[in-house]
Amino acid sequence: MAIRIEERFVVRAPAVRAFAYLVDPTQVVECLPGAELAEVVDPRTFAGTVKVKVGAITVAYRGKVILEEVDEAARRVRMRAEGRESGGGGSAKMAMESRIVPAEGGGVEVVVAADVDVAGRIVQLGRGMFEQVAHQLFAQFAACVRARLEAENP
Repeated sequence: MAIRIEERFVVRAPAVRAFAYLVDPTQVVECLPGAELAEVVDPRTFAGTVKVKVGAITVAYRGKVILEEVDEAARRVRMRAEGRESGGGGSAKMAMESRIVPAEGGGVEVVVAADVDVAGRIVQLGRGMFEQVAHQLFAQFAACVRARLEAENP
């Protein structure tokens, strides 16, 4: 099942600090519900796990994230992630682009577009349930990032 996720949120923080935060997996993982960073393979490749509960089903994936393009001047990052379900035959793949643009009224807006493709037992729950959970997880992520970056803002 393939879905497209497009989200955005505003952070009252300087663009350079917001971008540095979003390309640092050691910080980002702290705001991703159910995610753990297991290993920094190299400066652009990271291994870890993520556990997601969708309805009555909880799935855990083990995989990697690769920062394919980090454009500091444009404040844009493209990444690819893929994982296999622990203890099951499912898999998940994601291609995501995030960019930081000036926000109306100050601060920055984080704009995220991701194409997610999942296979396995989680698909049984259907697109609507999966999209709803993805939206909720993103909202939790955005709130966490906002709280961390705005707390650091002088």
